Amino acid sequence: MDYVLKHILPSGVDAALQKADKYRELNQPAEAESICRDVLAIEPAQQDALRALILALTDQFGDSPGSSGPARQHVAALHDEFERAYYTGIVFERETRAYLRRKNVVRSAAYDGFRHAMEWYERAGELRPGDVDCVLRWNSCVRAIESERLEPELAGPELPLE
Repeated sequence: MDYVLKHILPSGVDAALQKADKYRELNQPAEAESICRDVLAIEPAQQDALRALILALTDQFGDSPGSSGPARQHVAALHDEFERAYYTGIVFERETRAYLRRKNVVRSAAYDGFRHAMEWYERAGELRPGDVDCVLRWNSCVRAIESERLEPELAGPELPLE
């Protein structure tokens, strides 16, 4: 049996987005994702829905590698350069935290993931100096690196030049 998705009315967008936030708070990111997709079906460039969808998708990062592609695609649709940088950092950070929950991870890769996130937070902070969210996220990455005792990959021995 084939089902056809129903559309919400434009007048219901604000209430739908409030529900998406509530489902994220209740740790039900798949429900939040569905609501955001309903909003985007009628308003494809709706920025609040895109931000909420990015967060709902990153809330679902788990054991499957490569799950960040859809989130990155939605980040690219954000209009504001600061938000594209900030949410790219969020994707890197959350992807790295999910990666660390897996068994037998390459710890230097986790270090690199946090460093990439930090670079994006720094870029966002340059675009909006004094933004507290950039500082808080940066510090969270630093604390994760320190608490997990992550280090960059050691360079191999240098070969003599001939």
